[in-house]
Amino acid sequence: MGYTVRQARTADVPGIRALIDANVSSGRLLGKATVTLYEDIQEFWVAVRDDDGLIAGCGALHVLWEDLAEIRTIAVRDDCQGHGLGRQLAQALLARAREVGVQRVFVLTFEVRFFTSLGFTEIFGTPVAPDVYSELLRSYDEGVAEFLGLDWVKPNTLGNTRMLLHLR
Repeated sequence: MGYTVRQARTADVPGIRALIDANVSSGRLLGKATVTLYEDIQEFWVAVRDDDGLIAGCGALHVLWEDLAEIRTIAVRDDCQGHGLGRQLAQALLARAREVGVQRVFVLTFEVRFFTSLGFTEIFGTPVAPDVYSELLRSYDEGVAEFLGLDWVKPNTLGNTRMLLHLR
């Protein structure tokens, strides 16, 4: 069975929505409003099953700052796991990060072993300069708050590991 990894389109939102919904109750992903998925569609990549067009996986790259982005919302359908789709999606997102000039990629995850295999390492504190930190505080994005380790997002992120990859 073949799969194609490509940038998402608006028609993919229902499939992305289903992947997110399937992972919310376990705590692996935070819920997202459908309107947010449409607003952020340009950040998403999907793994599509070649024979029937099923959205088998998704992931997004969200730029946080000049040299920093976050990989978020990586999910693969349970019945499509074991085909390397998570890795293919992550690699596509890292390639996109390089294309836009990002030098560091952040992730907040329960899948430490997976991201370690991609070269990510656990971080403590916030690895940005104080002036960047103060600018990031102005963001309304929850991912930025997670990166900064702000108290108001901690109930949603308990048990997650903050990891960072320096791109070459």
